[in-house]
Amino acid sequence: MAVPKTKTSSARRDKRRSNVWKISMPGMVKCSCGEFVLSHRICKACGKYGGEEKIKAES
Repeated sequence: MAVPKTKTSSARRDKRRSNVWKISMPGMVKCSCGEFVLSHRICKACGKYGGEEKIKAES
């Protein structure tokens, strides 16, 4: 059976595994007011969702 001659260091091991756990950017969409918000969520700047005002926006 093949056995490693020397121990693989944690830095070398983790360098190899670094690309596996990358998080992709969430789906951002542009609101009608121009702000970027997460999709399917109310805009915090203007209080609109789907073109309709759902909450009173803070000034």
